[in-house]
Amino acid sequence: MVNATEFRSAVKGWLEENFPLALKGQTAMLLELASVQNNLEGDILLWRQNLAQAGYGAPTWPKAYGGAGLTHPQAKILAEEMKRVGAFNLIPALAGMGVTMVGPTVLEYGTDDQKARHLPGIASGTIRWCLGLSEPSAGSDLASLTTKAVADGDNWLLNGQKTWTSGADISQWCGALVRTDSSAKKRDGISFLMLPMDQAEIKTRPIKLIAGASPFCETFFDDAKASKDDLLGKPNEGWSVIKRLLQHERQSQTSASRTGSAREAFQDTAKRYVGVDAQGRLDDADLRIRLANHLMDATAHSLTVRRIREEARGKVEVSAAASILKNTATQVAQIKSELTLELMGYQGLGWQGDSFNEEELDNVRSWLSGKAMSIYGGSYEVQKNIISKNILGLPENTQKG
Repeated sequence: MVNATEFRSAVKGWLEENFPLALKGQTAMLLELASVQNNLEGDILLWRQNLAQAGYGAPTWPKAYGGAGLTHPQAKILAEEMKRVGAFNLIPALAGMGVTMVGPTVLEYGTDDQKARHLPGIASGTIRWCLGLSEPSAGSDLASLTTKAVADGDNWLLNGQKTWTSGADISQWCGALVRTDSSAKKRDGISFLMLPMDQAEIKTRPIKLIAGASPFCETFFDDAKASKDDLLGKPNEGWSVIKRLLQHERQSQTSASRTGSAREAFQDTAKRYVGVDAQGRLDDADLRIRLANHLMDATAHSLTVRRIREEARGKVEVSAAASILKNTATQVAQIKSELTLELMGYQGLGWQGDSFNEEELDNVRSWLSGKAMSIYGGSYEVQKNIISKNILGLPENTQKG
């Protein structure tokens, strides 16, 4: 096996040969383009192709399914070296819910045929996935869903409505949680189906949010077709599949900071806006204390993420600890946005105009959109229930069914 030093040297060489220098440091631009576009061109297209060819889009996946077969420590080195040169892995953003959620679940529950058909497209960033989970009357209580699927020859016919379907209007495939046995108990009789979005029987309608741009959609199924070969897991056992998928989602949401090239230290941003006293300290004692508390919380969160990843090395399962990290990541990110808004003062409230710079306009949008972090991926309260039952061992206090 290649040691860490040799692997790092190999990655450095690969980046020198394959990363277009014109994209250096353009992490934000790459991420935004990848999140809204399927048709890339020029250097961005070349970078996607180079990542896919090396398997670096989903680096820890098996090579047979488009990954690079890296260990988690090797994947960390890859990320570090990309950050060092101002590069960014845009394939997870291009794949929508594919790399972080659908793919890992297919790897665990999928048949060999399903893995061969679906995973390479995700790992290369050429196929975008969305997830049909929440419904108008089934949010945190997802098991109350009413979207139905009825067997029809070689297919399932889906009827119903999903909401908050991120990227539904630009995705090629959808993983949908549907009811396949209405006579069963609430958490039974549910299945997870994968289906193509390019059907006249599927309609999407974007949902506009207060922060401006929004990935969310309403999705309507009217006799939409899913092949019986695209049932993930066993019939009527989709609840187990979706619990696993949501664990992967929570694990992917544990980072409270942005990836990519280095950014100005938060305390330096604060000093730039608020100013410093004669000792060079932030010239607002109360804000200084709250900023210090935030930085300690952010560091504690980061160290806890690292510790849990080390403890989980070599294990396939995703532990309930992801719920703890999801909640702490939410707290750290939301408090940072609040503090940034406060230290920027009037400049932190701009929506448009030449009197506000890009950083200020970006923060007010992040502040608004970040409020949703307490809800999506399982609400803050749902995570607390998971923590109480699965980590602390407290008794079940919700209705069974």
